[in-house]
Amino acid sequence: MATVLVVDDDAKIRDLLRLYVEREGHRVLFAADGESALETAMRKHLDLILLDVMLPGLDGFEVSRRIRDASDVPILLLTARSGEGDKVIGLDMGADDYVVKPFSPRELMARVRALLRRRRLDAEHEEPILVAGGLEVDPNAVEARLDGRPLELTPFEFRILRGLMRRPGRVFSRDELIDAIHGDDDPGIIDRTIDVHLGRLRRKLGDDPARPRFIATVRTVGYKFVAAVERRDPTAATA
Repeated sequence: MATVLVVDDDAKIRDLLRLYVEREGHRVLFAADGESALETAMRKHLDLILLDVMLPGLDGFEVSRRIRDASDVPILLLTARSGEGDKVIGLDMGADDYVVKPFSPRELMARVRALLRRRRLDAEHEEPILVAGGLEVDPNAVEARLDGRPLELTPFEFRILRGLMRRPGRVFSRDELIDAIHGDDDPGIIDRTIDVHLGRLRRKLGDDPARPRFIATVRTVGYKFVAAVERRDPTAATA
């Protein structure tokens, strides 16, 4: 049984979400505004947060950013705005996924199951540390360093980088890269916003698109990680 925090200022939507989540056998906590959501997130052990964007006071984007600074709990944004810009902002602020209102109950719960499953698998398995030249990515600590300096990556950027480094030299289309990031359970709605995040990731890596050190564009096809990747035992790194 997971503990899910539902954050929405509309009581009817809170009750509806409670019904869906409890049918899956999970425990539900509630918050009606951003401040209450932050307080609950800091006090309780949570497995997932369903977070409305349009909240009184602190909006969902800011709540997501503050929670992500302190926790890796999965965040699923609920938004009435379907524009690509809002999706990019939400992912940049630390959200793991988003659903546009009015939402399909089946789609929503598919996303909930996918996020909870991924969190459980992440907790059960330690992954090797990925090293390529001066770039080091630790999937277990969710940390990346470049030439000894910490990289400030959003969660989505981190997952893109990890997905590419797991299969160096392999060309990923956008859809295949999304699958590599989210796994087989993801409903797959992130579409071309992945290009925006890849562009930001490459700038943080200092990659010149004409002569990339790490990530290359394969025209009309997708992207690939061009450097050789070494896999290191995470237990040896902490011994």
